[in-house]
Amino acid sequence: MNPTNKLKIFNDPIYGFITIPNTLIYDLIQHPYFQRLRRISQMGMTYLVYPGAHHTRFHHALGCLHIMQKAVQTLKFKEVSISEEEENALYIAILLHDIGHGPFSHAMEHSIVEDVHHEQLSLLFMEQLNKEFNGRLSLAIQIFKGEYHRKFMLQLISSQLDMDRMDYLRRDSFYSGVAEGNINSERLIQMMNVQDDQLVIEEKGIYSVEKFLVARRLMYWQAYLHKTSVIAELILTKILKRAKELTHKKEELECSKPLQFFMKNKVELAQFTPQILNTFSQLDDYDVLSAIKNWQFHHDFVLAELCRMIINRDLLKIRMVEDKPTNEMLEPYKAAFLKLHPLSEKEIDYFVFKGKIKNQAYNKESEPIRILKKDKSVEDVVQASDQLNLKALSKPVTKYFICFPKVTLEA
Repeated sequence: MNPTNKLKIFNDPIYGFITIPNTLIYDLIQHPYFQRLRRISQMGMTYLVYPGAHHTRFHHALGCLHIMQKAVQTLKFKEVSISEEEENALYIAILLHDIGHGPFSHAMEHSIVEDVHHEQLSLLFMEQLNKEFNGRLSLAIQIFKGEYHRKFMLQLISSQLDMDRMDYLRRDSFYSGVAEGNINSERLIQMMNVQDDQLVIEEKGIYSVEKFLVARRLMYWQAYLHKTSVIAELILTKILKRAKELTHKKEELECSKPLQFFMKNKVELAQFTPQILNTFSQLDDYDVLSAIKNWQFHHDFVLAELCRMIINRDLLKIRMVEDKPTNEMLEPYKAAFLKLHPLSEKEIDYFVFKGKIKNQAYNKESEPIRILKKDKSVEDVVQASDQLNLKALSKPVTKYFICFPKVTLEA
């Protein structure tokens, strides 16, 4: 019998053919932990705004693997020494960087598992896989944790110009149809180099970096922070919050066993045993959507109404306001809704509330994007650029909003 051919290729709508570099990477992709990413959406509820945005974390992870291969080839061509073991570790680290995402990604990060960041869960998954693969992920984990002595390797995986951002901007722009988010990742990769163990972009690539930062800012406002995406994700979070509340009151809610486990138990990072991690690995978008479809008929008005909003895309009204909203601003909406539905003070907060969104394309306090000048000196992109807009892009912009049911406008 022929052994399985593990050097497969994937056909990707963005990059064309993506090649799996070796059998270990193939085995990691085939693992149930990784296959779960096929059932986790990359852009959460954004498909309620852009109907094409149905791509998954699986797509994204493979895209990151592909451009990491391109980056390693470019750096090796420029005589940056990268051993075979380091190269493989980079591929593993970027492939698994998002493996800890839960259903609907960021929308559910603080709902299903409270106070545990997806990167911490990614690390737990990597450590568990390392046991299963007899320590072959050890170097990848070291790089991922920032403990490896070659700092530019972490910057390829996690920085303000990493492979993760390069893929998701291009991919999310493609699937959502938001053309302003598109970037020239090939050009950016070709301009990469390493100086004093830091990842740098050669000076002639500075305009591509500027375009990348502008694209990131526009993509946040037009897609990730689009007000309909924001309110849909907030409703989703509130559904889980209400469901947990009812579960703790001994209400029986119909849903999958893994989801039920996390509704009944508050699990902190220190309590994540391999068994609990395995339960988490059985959770995906389908568990949540299936539960919401059931709960829209529940006798609890709050839970049922919030679920119907998601199922029928009949969401709460979200209104942007100039200044930080006060509680007084919410009172007329609360009063109008209470006339229609006699709810408690706590329950009305599920329907009328305030919040804020923040966008910062470039963070000067964080690891900078370094530009390698012709004289071999290195400068932060904001200083190196003649584009005044970059200084503006590094300032955080905060927008405030209030949310309320549409029926209150008619009341």
